[in-house]
Amino acid sequence: MDDVGSTESKKADYQVVNLEDVEDWLGDYPGEMRGITYPIGCEQVALTHRRMPQHTGSKGSYGHRHKTQEELYFVLDGKLQFKLDDEIVEIGKHQAIRIPPQTWRGVWNDEPEDAELIIASVRIDDPQGDTERSAEDFWPA
Repeated sequence: MDDVGSTESKKADYQVVNLEDVEDWLGDYPGEMRGITYPIGCEQVALTHRRMPQHTGSKGSYGHRHKTQEELYFVLDGKLQFKLDDEIVEIGKHQAIRIPPQTWRGVWNDEPEDAELIIASVRIDDPQGDTERSAEDFWPA
């Protein structure tokens, strides 16, 4: 801590990033999924923003799970369905759900409005190596 009256200034070590400047991982798939972790230089926390239009997500497709990483999903707006192993759970605006590693998961927006969520976890060096994809029939349409 600087002494009161000190004229020396300490350079702040922080980063700012605009969501629009972060790459959208989804490409042509509807909605957005932007990983903020690496562009902002996070060393400990992984943070992803996702916008999901109606009928987007894992239903009719595969799910995934992690070997070591737990995830925290926080719904900013809308309502989403989560398939967790063999159970379907509905999460609405301003609700959060913690999903432990080894739990098969998928998320789906069945509502007419876009849903928006934040996904948080611990940053790991090899996210792809920690992720396992399920069979294509994880969540039948």
